[in-house]
Amino acid sequence: MTTTQKATKDTSKRDRIVKRIARELRDGFYVNLGIGMPTLVANCVPEGMDVVLQSENGMLGIGPYPIEGQEDADLINAGKETITEIPGTAYFSSADSFAMIRGGHIDLSVLGAMEVDQQGDLANWMIPGKMVKGMGGAMDLVAGARRVIVAMEHTTKEGQPKILKKCTLPLTGVGVVDTIVTEMAYIKVVPGKGLVLEEIAPGLSVEDVTRATEAPLIVSPNLKTMEF
Repeated sequence: MTTTQKATKDTSKRDRIVKRIARELRDGFYVNLGIGMPTLVANCVPEGMDVVLQSENGMLGIGPYPIEGQEDADLINAGKETITEIPGTAYFSSADSFAMIRGGHIDLSVLGAMEVDQQGDLANWMIPGKMVKGMGGAMDLVAGARRVIVAMEHTTKEGQPKILKKCTLPLTGVGVVDTIVTEMAYIKVVPGKGLVLEEIAPGLSVEDVTRATEAPLIVSPNLKTMEF
């Protein structure tokens, strides 16, 4: 069994990522969860914590995913998935939603990514030559949110690194990423310094992570094992 298999045998990659990100939530936070994997963080908000989830299609106060058979087709997030509401949920126009985002009122934005580089540049909306429906709210979110966490698998399906020296795809934002969370590692982007490896998944070594990463990593002197 390889080290990567050891690291993922008990919990799926996505579960590891979203559970680790949920540990970054704090009471009173207003949080926007991007489409795809980031939306799963809604199911991992610690019990008793007061976190308000915002969706750019005009909703403040998103609850967990609905139980099968209890879906309400009128309640959807920006990714067109059915969701639930919580006491105090508010609805408003997309214009008001983006005013919240552009006004700097979102404490944390969690987004997926196709590429991130050592400068904190993010590419998550287009692959040239493929059908593109638009960038959604990602460009506004990375510019307006107080902190940006990228949630993504460490490598492509072909095993190629997604954390690069320099992004090759069209950028969503320049120097906007604060933290990268993958199934293998927790990495902070430090301006003027680079990528600092702060945590690694159980069963993995620093060498496992560096082999799967194109960009150079600075190993924190306080390196820890990731907790989920």
